[in-house]
Amino acid sequence: MKNSIIQPYLFFDGKCEAALEFYKKALGANVNMLLRFKDSPEPPKPGCTPADTNKVMHAQFQIGETVVMASDGRATGNPKFEGFALSLTVKTEAEADQAFNALANGGKIEMPLAKTFFSARFGMVEDKFGVFWMILVTPNPVK
Repeated sequence: MKNSIIQPYLFFDGKCEAALEFYKKALGANVNMLLRFKDSPEPPKPGCTPADTNKVMHAQFQIGETVVMASDGRATGNPKFEGFALSLTVKTEAEADQAFNALANGGKIEMPLAKTFFSARFGMVEDKFGVFWMILVTPNPVK
């Protein structure tokens, strides 16, 4: 497991494409891959409507050097992103301000972006899709 990579996989319950567009605008994300359920060689599952086949089966998007995976799958009627946060570390206060404000648009600020003892800027926000983010400027090295 020495060379393993852990990647977040987010399930948006029918809102994946909207989330991808939001992250492209808010954070400059690049969508590296997008497959719809209709692209699968497998026949649709019973009860699957034509609208369901256009939903996102699997997507990969990249923010900086990190690849995040996403889907409309695992539909429960109410996606819950609980028990974790995505932490976005940027190099400058201006980048932190921009990312925080973009993610907060339509979302909920949990902790306003401010100077802390460990970073020039740190804040927590839940975006409009319910994903919890922590934004911080690269901390100073420990001496």
